[in-house]
Parts: sequence; structure tokens; C-alpha cells
Amino acid sequence: MFLAIMLVTFKGVAQDSKTWTEKDRQYLLENLIRSKEELNKETEGLTEKQWRFKESGDRWSINEVVEHITLWETLLMHEVTRALKAGHRPEFYKTAKPDSLPLTFIMEETPHYSLEYTQPFSYTIPMGLNELKNNRTWFMKLRDESIGFIKSTKQDLRGFAMTTERPNLHQVYITVFGHTDRHLRQIRKIKLHPNYPK
Repeated sequence: MFLAIMLVTFKGVAQDSKTWTEKDRQYLLENLIRSKEELNKETEGLTEKQWRFKESGDRWSINEVVEHITLWETLLMHEVTRALKAGHRPEFYKTAKPDSLPLTFIMEETPHYSLEYTQPFSYTIPMGLNELKNNRTWFMKLRDESIGFIKSTKQDLRGFAMTTERPNLHQVYITVFGHTDRHLRQIRKIKLHPNYPK
């Protein structure tokens, strides 16, 4: 039920098609911008205690959640770069999965296991490379680059993918904003904890 509600909230749901359309472009732009603005709103003006608060010792803080989102976004942008470099592959039209598949997976209620290399550095290795507002700045920079690319590209994003088993680039960007939405839900849950600093 919750998933159905979440899917309805995504504005202008695009229909699957063989080639990338202006409707697809607008769908990605609306959701990339919306999820960016929501993360900005949820993290704006947080105190250090609020950034670092954990519901329990084995849970992530808001700081760590934002770092995780940004690590994943960095990896997904690497996939975009590699797929574009590999060239247009129109044969992928025939093997493409429905657009609903990546969004359904990313928004499901079941907890996902985060691979070690996508866990916040402060969680796995206390390197302190990114902290608090720096993670937010890193996220905003990456997201603005994605928005700029989607606004200007002339490429058919449905014709680019690393393999027939991988999502096409339109679907990679669905995963980008869907992943942010998934963790926005986590951030809001943290903020509702009775011990969350006021």
C-alpha cells in the first residue's frame, strides 16, 4: 500500500518506450529536482548534534545517510559515463525491463544490505573525508551535474547501457532519484525519534 502511495507521488510518471522522449526528460528533471529540494529541506540548518544523532548504535546518523546517498550517486554517474563511452546500443530496446522495475525495487519496504564500499566512511573507516555539511555540498554538486546533463543532452538515454542485464540510462536516473527518496524516508524516521535533539 505504501509503495503504491509513493509511486503516485512521483510527478508525471513516464511511460516505457523504445526511444527517449521529451516526456522522459521532463519526468527525470521533475523528480531529480524534487528529491534534491526535499533532501535540502530535511538537512538545512541542522545542528551538529542533529547531524550525528543515531537511533541506536547500529543505525546510521543523518550525516551517514547523506554520505551513503552521495557515494551511490557517484557510482551511478560512473556507470552513466561508461555506458555513454561504450556507445549507443539500439539492440537494448528489445531487452529493456519496464521502468517500474528499478523504482519498485528501490522503494520497497524491505531493508537493503549496503555493500561495504557504499557505506559511509565514518561508519566503516574513520577517515573523516566527508562530514556534515560537506556531505550535503557533495550531494548537491553531483545532483546539479545530473540535472544539467539531463537538461542539455541530445542522446537517446534508452539506447545506452553497460549490458543487456543492466538498466538503460533513463532507468539509472530513475534509480538515482528513487534511492534519494528511499533514504529521505530514513532521514524523516530519524527525526521522529523521541531522543532526536531539538
